[in-house]
Parts: sequence; C-alpha cells; structure tokens
Amino acid sequence: MRRITATVGGIMPSDAATRPHAIPPDVLALLALPDPATLTEDQRRGIVCVWGDDRLNTLTAVDLGVQDATPRCWFPRACPTHAADRAHRALFDHASMCEQCTDAAEHCETSRVLYRLVREGRR
Repeated sequence: MRRITATVGGIMPSDAATRPHAIPPDVLALLALPDPATLTEDQRRGIVCVWGDDRLNTLTAVDLGVQDATPRCWFPRACPTHAADRAHRALFDHASMCEQCTDAAEHCETSRVLYRLVREGRR
C-alpha cells in the first residue's frame, strides 16, 4: 500500500482540510516521481531535488510527501523550478485528455493544482 501526502512549500499540517497546498495523489502521479532505487541517499531523504542536484531548504522546497516503498519509506522533495517543469508538461498532457479542462479548466482540480505548481516555480 502506498501512502501519499504532499505539499507545496514544505507546509504539512496534520489535518488535510487545513492544507491549502496539498498535492492530491492523482496529481502527484502525473508528475512521475523517479524510482527511488535510481536516486542518491540525499535525494531519497529530501535534501536534494529528486529531478536534479539542487540542495533544498524548507522555505522553497516542494514537498512530495512520504512515499512508502520497499524496503523503506523515502521523502522526496523538489526545487520549485523542476517541480514547475514537471507540472507544465503534466498540465499539457492532462488538459488534452480531460473533458472538464476542455469545457472550463478553472473547474478542474487537477488543472488548478498543476497550474499553481507552474506559477509558484516560475516566480
């Protein structure tokens, strides 16, 4: 079983209702996290971006939650730039296949979360 809790900017209160920037599991799946076996120990611990070699801090890192994996959990985080790049690609892929995005993208939760990641990473 895989438990996913992810946030933007490192904010992760215990109550999901108070997490305005939580990344839903379906959106996290679109970002395509790398296989933890291919990552360095620092990347698995969230010290370095999972998609690059940028060292991270708690103020700017995009927290991708605790990932349950065999043989142990890992704690991926990303730099805002790499998260925005992944979200940008995922947004194009998602929007082309989403009926809600075709009608009114602002009403699609997946589209809104991906767009927020893009916007926050491009600041």
